[in-house]
Amino acid sequence: MNISKINKAMNLIVILLVIYVIFTTIKQQTKINSYEKDIAYYTSQKESLIEKKADLEATQKNVNSEEYIEEVAREKLDMYYPNETVYIDISK
Repeated sequence: MNISKINKAMNLIVILLVIYVIFTTIKQQTKINSYEKDIAYYTSQKESLIEKKADLEATQKNVNSEEYIEEVAREKLDMYYPNETVYIDISK
């Protein structure tokens, strides 16, 4: 009888251990999936910021050129040369 109780106790311990391992594996897999989503998100953010940085560097190199200054003056400040005629489309 004593050996029977030991076998039952060992079986119970093994079953509980297997359940614990399965539960822990599922929990860890959930965390891994979450981390993979984070990695994908931050990778796309990094690529976007690298592109934005390249655009800003290109703009920075172009800022002191006469073409850029004239473009900004015309488009954003509505400035024109004194001898230019400006036509305004009133249908817009």
